[in-house]
Amino acid sequence: MASIQVMLCFFVLSILVTRSYPFNPIANLSPKSDIELLEFSLNLEYLEAEFFLHGATGRGIDDVDPELAQGGPLPIGGNKAVLDAFTRDIILQFGYQEVGHLRAIKRTIEGFPRPLLNISKEVFAEIVDSAFGKSLQPPFDPYANVINFLLASYVIPYVGLTGYVGANPKLQNATFKKLVGGLLGVESGQDAVIRAMLYDSGHLQVHPYEVTVATFTDRISSLRNKLGNEGLRDDGLGVPRLGGTVGRTFGNVLAGDRDSLAYGRTPQEILRIVYGGGDEHVPGGFFPWGAHGRIAKSYLKSSM
Repeated sequence: MASIQVMLCFFVLSILVTRSYPFNPIANLSPKSDIELLEFSLNLEYLEAEFFLHGATGRGIDDVDPELAQGGPLPIGGNKAVLDAFTRDIILQFGYQEVGHLRAIKRTIEGFPRPLLNISKEVFAEIVDSAFGKSLQPPFDPYANVINFLLASYVIPYVGLTGYVGANPKLQNATFKKLVGGLLGVESGQDAVIRAMLYDSGHLQVHPYEVTVATFTDRISSLRNKLGNEGLRDDGLGVPRLGGTVGRTFGNVLAGDRDSLAYGRTPQEILRIVYGGGDEHVPGGFFPWGAHGRIAKSYLKSSM
């Protein structure tokens, strides 16, 4: 009789955890704060996956793995960018990497459906206008050419990278720490590739604005620092004279503090940036209806 009861318990448990991406039951034994931090990162992974996949192919997650979206709304905007074969290959790899990240997170925690995302050329134009403090004419189009798309790519992955740096020391569960370490490694690699490609073109003018690529990155980084409102967490490709690595270089191909350690950001800082308005309580920007998960929603509730 006891053996039958045990078998029934295992059968019920298997039903409860069997999903399209069954999450690890260990998550149920993890601190609530660990689960919430990992859950929060899904917002950025959804955003990056949709942006890279659309840029490379004109299609998003639903074309690769519809179950990952869990019925969440289709993104606003998103186009196939005008890219050369080399850049498209890299961006496509990034897109598939982000799909892998989504799968890995959803195998560890339950997660949530894709939030409404805005990856339209209009939202990127607003970000660039904010970075320059004026309306550029014509409006910035991230999908128009290679340089524009790389500059738009510069906007997104680095924010997720700083989020993982900020979250990792707060995690208690070893499984979660290992996962975040793996996610951080690839996100850092993506940011390094984007920065290196832009660094190689740093002296070129971004047509038709008569502003160099390096200046564009400086303005975007300054905007993120301003929106995050927690001091210096970001550096562009241009630095003051001998202000780069340990004060001995002119270049700044990777962002880091005085010891070349990666900057970290809190969920509040990230929301202020991706919402585009510097306020974690007011959705907008890439997340018109707000980000999902317990952490993000707690700020939305506090604004009501």
